[in-house]
Amino acid sequence: MPELVLQLTRAAFLALLWLFVFAALRVVRSDLYAASGLRAAVPGRRPSKGGAAKPGRGGGRSGPKALIVTAGALAGTRIALDGRPIMLGRADDSTLVLDDDYASTRHARISQSGDDWYVEDLGSTNGTYLDRNKVSGPTKVPPGTPIRIGKTVIELRT
Repeated sequence: MPELVLQLTRAAFLALLWLFVFAALRVVRSDLYAASGLRAAVPGRRPSKGGAAKPGRGGGRSGPKALIVTAGALAGTRIALDGRPIMLGRADDSTLVLDDDYASTRHARISQSGDDWYVEDLGSTNGTYLDRNKVSGPTKVPPGTPIRIGKTVIELRT
């Protein structure tokens, strides 16, 4: 009987070890796929109508002008919005580097399309939330609506 118990214990340990390896590979794969999605276009980008200024170039727009971190380790951080996409994550080359255990290397992107700003989750492990709703694709962000990534909360402000 002790030989049987020993063999079952070995088999259970081996199964747990393989589960750990598969979980680690899943995290690495999601980070790699998120990194490759950096160049994806934001849907809904249309040319401007009439002789108005081009979207995203400043020309008298009354939309959000800054991204503010309202909660988390970087609370109070302000990033001016100039029409370029803002990358969020733990990667050193992100626009806003998040030192958060719940943030992925390439976690999310905030980009402009016309006069509107959109948040897009880049295949993160723990997800990106707009207000209390999980973001599954490019989602329009109204000014003042909280965007949560782990313990970090950010908002677009005028």
